[in-house]
Amino acid sequence: MALYLVPTPIGNLGDLTYRAVEVLKKVDLILAEDTRTSSRLMQHYAVATPLKSFHMHNEHQKVDGVVALLKQGQEIALISDAGTPGISDPGFLLVRAALAEAIEVECLPGATALIPALVQSGLPSDRFHFEGFLPPKKGRVARLEFLADNPHTAILYESPHKLCKTLSQLLAHMEPERPISISRELSKLYATTFRGSLAEAVLFFEANPPKGEFVICLAGKSKK
Repeated sequence: MALYLVPTPIGNLGDLTYRAVEVLKKVDLILAEDTRTSSRLMQHYAVATPLKSFHMHNEHQKVDGVVALLKQGQEIALISDAGTPGISDPGFLLVRAALAEAIEVECLPGATALIPALVQSGLPSDRFHFEGFLPPKKGRVARLEFLADNPHTAILYESPHKLCKTLSQLLAHMEPERPISISRELSKLYATTFRGSLAEAVLFFEANPPKGEFVICLAGKSKK
């Protein structure tokens, strides 16, 4: 019995590793965030393993059943729509429950959006803070205030319809000249990265309506 966390491509289908394909083919079951999205990836790599849904809306209800299957001796892989499970995606609850039952858990190395965005941002990467998605309401101001004083490069995820709001709120809490890098559709054909100041980013995306998924790399507070 074993639970495998398998990273999937964040855009380019060629970014799935050979080992990931092998694991997906050998396991008894694949838990997928969206079975429709994952079916296309499975077809591309000729993976015939059964898929079942496992996402943020049913994770709590399905954990016990998945652990029961693992204890019966099944091998199960968990994937998200894109990237590494458990990073701003379902996975933590299942991993914790599996470990509590002494079930082997292994996360394969592979695609994730935050590291490519950070490395190509040109911002300091020796130490960084991964924020993920900001809270939609409760606690949001507290996180913005934290980021304003954070001395390390911060990495955030954001959707296109919330990007301008988030950038405006960042600008309201920190200096307008703070450097920022915003990567869009990483690894895809039309991937782009904006680099400039926070104030410049607000103006740019107000004039150019955001499309796609975004990774924001925000410089830490200057020591000066």
